[in-house]
Amino acid sequence: MPNLDRRRFLRDAAATTALVSAGGLAVGSATPAQAAPPAAAPAPTARRKGAVSFRWWGTAGWRVDIGERTVLVDPYLSRIDTGLFTGPFRTDTPLTVRTDVIDPRVDRATTVLVTHTHWDHYMDVPYIAGRTGARVFGTLTAYHLGLAYGLPSTQLSAVKGGEVLDFGDHTVEVVGSLHSRNPSYSVAFPGVRVSQPAQPATIADLPEGDTLGYLLRVDGGPSVYFTGASDVAERNLTGLAPDVAMVAMQNATTTGDYLPRLLAGLDYPKVVVPVHYDNFETGLQNPPPVATTDRERLNDMIAAVRRISPRSRVLVPEYETAYHF
Repeated sequence: MPNLDRRRFLRDAAATTALVSAGGLAVGSATPAQAAPPAAAPAPTARRKGAVSFRWWGTAGWRVDIGERTVLVDPYLSRIDTGLFTGPFRTDTPLTVRTDVIDPRVDRATTVLVTHTHWDHYMDVPYIAGRTGARVFGTLTAYHLGLAYGLPSTQLSAVKGGEVLDFGDHTVEVVGSLHSRNPSYSVAFPGVRVSQPAQPATIADLPEGDTLGYLLRVDGGPSVYFTGASDVAERNLTGLAPDVAMVAMQNATTTGDYLPRLLAGLDYPKVVVPVHYDNFETGLQNPPPVATTDRERLNDMIAAVRRISPRSRVLVPEYETAYHF
């Protein structure tokens, strides 16, 4: 596959700014949110029953601790260098899982939610699932890729959208969604896996594989919608009305009215959290590194959310910081 310019590859955009802290909402601001500082060590601290914390792991990745349960969304911690941000982009980059980065941060996981199977969303999932025993939810492609990595079928759950999964103190609703398109109206690494393939070796071996969103509802806590890419099938959002939306930043304008359709479909969430805005081929060090053109797009996103949904607050997250909504 020929080299691709980064602008021709990922994401889509627009949106706001405000502050959410360890205690709740604060007044709006154009600067990154101030929150409880990251723990000196990623290992979890003592939790009160029912406490819920959200920690951003860059890209579209999250760690959500709900009491004694841990839900991971698109956990991508290896952040390998493919040349996507520096050029040229190398589609034959080997899939190198960095266990030294993952192990200190992933002491446990009960559930892994996969939005789609591009490397910057799925690459670390098989290792994490094998290490923790977490159940992996994703498309049929995610299921077959899990088998390719040697995960047992009993640990893999294929979903397509419409499922409401009950975990006792929280539920997860699966939402059919779409992947963003580049300036050529194409999706990078398109395709699905309808049977078990050989174990992937390079980033090109992990196709998009269809895209999902997830609505997490916590008993006595917030409802939060997670996106992994910047397109939307807004008819699938009817009735979700989350308190918080984790919104992938747009990288191209080929998807029309992305933010207006998404925010209206979600009934204008109280909090909008931009994700997938960072340079995800660097380490997890605050402040999150942002390419110059992406900084401009992030600012445009903040302005657009303010215009489209003036009552929404925007939290620009930092890495590994505990947010409580």
